[in-house]
Amino acid sequence: MLALLHTSPVHVPVFDALRDAAYPGLELRHHVDAGLLERARRDGPEAVAEPVAAALTRVVAEGARAVLCTCSTIGGVAEAAAAGVGVPVLRVDRPMAAAAVAAGPRVLVLAALESTLAPTAALIEEEARRADRPVQVRTRVVDGAWPRFEAGDGEGYLRRVTEAADSVTGADVIVLAQASMAPAREATRVCVPVLASPAPGLAAGAAAARARAG
Repeated sequence: MLALLHTSPVHVPVFDALRDAAYPGLELRHHVDAGLLERARRDGPEAVAEPVAAALTRVVAEGARAVLCTCSTIGGVAEAAAAGVGVPVLRVDRPMAAAAVAAGPRVLVLAALESTLAPTAALIEEEARRADRPVQVRTRVVDGAWPRFEAGDGEGYLRRVTEAADSVTGADVIVLAQASMAPAREATRVCVPVLASPAPGLAAGAAAARARAG
């Protein structure tokens, strides 16, 4: 069983659909705690280290073979807590970051939340060092997107993300920093790759869970 740690319930059907399409035999267990993101935005990601560790301990006690954190803001905190829980803990955006580094040195990160930019940029730079490849990371907040997300206006939210991606110039690859932005990838008309985290992140989580189960 793969446990998923979310900070919004909107991610549950997204990952269920990805599982149904690619990994129909994989059991997913969703743990949603919106308060983790709220506190991380207010006080910084490290402020949620203890509650994240507690959540990981709880899902492992319930039988998780691996855990996938789908929130980019607290993904690094979740990874850091892995040593204390005894199973792999993955952040959903790491495979995407590795793909961005492979795509080219000029990486543009789009996020709806300011708090997501620094962790995502740091992750891409970490993957660049690991691959021994040069990288130049630029970041941009999508103006007006998050208020639409919070208001439940999913179409308006994704429209803002799509428009922001379509306006990008001087980049080899565009990274959609938050899992909730992923549907905009299909609507963009830019000529460079646009990367989203849910599908590659779930692939990594499924592989980790199956390796532990085997």
